[in-house]
Amino acid sequence: MVRLYAHRGAAAELPENTLAAFRRALELGADALETDAHLTRDGHLVLSHDPSGRRMAGVNREIRRCTLAEVRSWDAGWGFVDREGRRPFAGKGLRFPTLEEALAELPQALFNVDLKQRSPDMIPATLELLRRMRAAERVLLASFHSAMLRHVRRLGYRGPTSSGRSEVARLALLPWPLVRLAPPRGTRVQVPPSVGAIRLASKTFLDRCHRLGIRVDYWTINAPDEALRLVALGADGIMTDDPARIAPVLGKGPQARPL
Repeated sequence: MVRLYAHRGAAAELPENTLAAFRRALELGADALETDAHLTRDGHLVLSHDPSGRRMAGVNREIRRCTLAEVRSWDAGWGFVDREGRRPFAGKGLRFPTLEEALAELPQALFNVDLKQRSPDMIPATLELLRRMRAAERVLLASFHSAMLRHVRRLGYRGPTSSGRSEVARLALLPWPLVRLAPPRGTRVQVPPSVGAIRLASKTFLDRCHRLGIRVDYWTINAPDEALRLVALGADGIMTDDPARIAPVLGKGPQARPL
């Protein structure tokens, strides 16, 4: 079954990476919630794509240099701008949640957490939290940085991991005998349809991954026709900002249509 990921929640409708956006995505039929994490100065994992609050809260301070109390004072609704250029969620009380809060508030949800911060090292705090909450089986840890994912695996994380950029490059570009001898350690590859001149939305790339038992998810897909094309090609997952548009064509949610 194709997995539908809500990229930063239902980010087309609500401020990204907020509990409201996550709840809405699940209502619409998302199978998993894709999000991003940074570590505060006092050791809390905050869900935010950006390293600072500038874009989403109008506060030009880095999360890693702030306490959780400081980040909680930011208005996470300020950065959402609708088609008319308005900020309908500014001042509505939306806040940047912690990973712990999201896991507790949505105990049945699958999460895909992109580890953004390289320094200070956020991985020990992440793994300790997931062990304490017994959440490893429902949290896939992802990162662009292969070294971070190797660190996650070395520390004994029992949950699933994706493949980093260098791992994906080897998988896509090396001759098959070399790939087969040293395959990526991740259980999923999460990529855009293309990177420069390299087409990753291809039968060749999908077949390579599937022969190794690796599932392939594509991001960020907001057009229903493109989602259907990728599924027909063999995609295992679709990441979207707009689950209201994508869920129905994948046969998910209250407005589901047969594939």
